Amino acid sequence: MRIGILGLGRIGAFHAGTLSGLDVVEELVVSDPVAAAAASAAEKFGATVADSPEAVFASGIDGVVITAATDAHPGLILAAVEAGIPVFCEKPVAKTVEDSLTVLRAVRDSGIEVQIGYNRRFDAGCMTAREAVLSGELGALHTVRSTTLDPAPPPAAYVAVSGGIFRDCAVHDFDIVRWVTGREVVEVYATGGNKGAEYIKEAGDVDTASSLLTFDDGTIGVISNTRHNARGYDVRLEVHGMKDSIAAGLDGQLPLRSAEPGVTFPAGPPHNFFMDRFAPAYRAELTAFTEVVVGTRPSPCTVADAIEASWIAEACTLSVAERRPVRLEEVRNNAS
Repeated sequence: MRIGILGLGRIGAFHAGTLSGLDVVEELVVSDPVAAAAASAAEKFGATVADSPEAVFASGIDGVVITAATDAHPGLILAAVEAGIPVFCEKPVAKTVEDSLTVLRAVRDSGIEVQIGYNRRFDAGCMTAREAVLSGELGALHTVRSTTLDPAPPPAAYVAVSGGIFRDCAVHDFDIVRWVTGREVVEVYATGGNKGAEYIKEAGDVDTASSLLTFDDGTIGVISNTRHNARGYDVRLEVHGMKDSIAAGLDGQLPLRSAEPGVTFPAGPPHNFFMDRFAPAYRAELTAFTEVVVGTRPSPCTVADAIEASWIAEACTLSVAERRPVRLEEVRNNAS
């Protein structure tokens, strides 16, 4: 098949490398406002360069991967759907939930599949944890914990337009706890603080945050995030039930030292980048998209799924601002 890629920044170039290694992908057709980025992809992966998204859509591609700037996501998704082309788009769907809802209304009856890039759904550990929940082997759940600790904050220019730590970072945790538990969050209480890069505080954001989630069946979720984890990139998931518990991310490269005498875990060099930690998940995610393109499976992460995680992020953002619990129905009503 022929796959288009719109946006050849860090993640776009990474996806180009992954896609070029899949046997089912015969050719990549790429476009980026920065000509040098597209030319680099052409040289590295033998891609064909198009001078605009419209040219990519008109080139006979079977599917398109959107890794352009967030502001461009809605327009590119809608243009691809109008052209009848299946879409993979990195999160978020749009900069705001309101804009995401506009996209949802436009695509849900189109018959064209749209997959949003929440790669942790394809992480082997997270998939095993979900299977343990679905099989009932953990029993009734009482607690789920998800952690995302970045080794260093993104640049100031990125932070200024990111929407904040809950919308940009914790949203991955919100998506995975929904997916693994199969439950919906009904209320949040979040808090945050700043002890690191001053530009994060100046942008009205926090660099460290915790969120307490209440699910519709009474399960409690605990989410931890920071932009400053000097030891490395730490992403873990724990699911605790009345019969058993399970964890994802406890591998030999977990960036956490044990204080117990004689314990050598973790054994390997710590993860220090998300592309390192989730390289197999990204490959599985894009392989799934090729299956979506040929029609052998539906989108494994729809626009509607992505919006549900965004509602939680909105509620947490409001909770920190007003220092109070926030029910999800409140933020939904505020947006209607």
